[in-house]
Amino acid sequence: MEAAEEFSTGTLAAIALVGRSGGLVKRLRGFSKDRHTVPDAVNAATEAFFARICAAEVAEEGEEWFQRAREVFGYKRREVSLATDGGAALLSSADFAFEVLWSLDPAEPSSYLVTRTLRALGGRGAVVAPEGDRVFAGAFSEIVFSLTRGVRVEDVVDAVEALPAPASMSVSYPASCAECTIAVEGVDAVVRCTGATLELVFPRAGSPRELLEAFGRVRAAFRFTGDAALVALL
Repeated sequence: MEAAEEFSTGTLAAIALVGRSGGLVKRLRGFSKDRHTVPDAVNAATEAFFARICAAEVAEEGEEWFQRAREVFGYKRREVSLATDGGAALLSSADFAFEVLWSLDPAEPSSYLVTRTLRALGGRGAVVAPEGDRVFAGAFSEIVFSLTRGVRVEDVVDAVEALPAPASMSVSYPASCAECTIAVEGVDAVVRCTGATLELVFPRAGSPRELLEAFGRVRAAFRFTGDAALVALL
């Protein structure tokens, strides 16, 4: 895929690359076994507590990303900035915005989640160049597109199910059709459509270039079907 190819045309609008990790709250440096209790719920009080005890790790991670980007991309002081606030860090440059967000896990408040999001790809060529591989290697496992116009999930499901056998893709969905998941033959990722977003979820984390190249293969597979609904979606 050409780095300059636009993703903001047709039904696809904003693009974000997302990576996720996490850990146990009690293992954070700011957590004291003598003074603190592991959260058992997510509410305003526990979120404020978590923001305080994770602040050192967030600031440290943000600084590491800042130094890596500055060195690899050759940014000058005016070209890159870092802002941290409790559980969040934002690295900004002319080429991208990169956010790191630490939060309690709603499903298991004794654990935390780290979500790393790369967006505002104003200089998309930079992040898919070798420098982007060096800075963001193994950082992302999802591509999330906002759709300029919402789509009916039912229409996407019907389009995949109507493909003649043997079809290169299959679809699964709940009875409500609130979303659907499409598996594409030959692509090591699944496509999830919620009606408002289109997401590619990969089993392994990779660099921006690796994920966008995989997206190119998914787009080609959709176009190969010749189905108007699927072609329009990508």
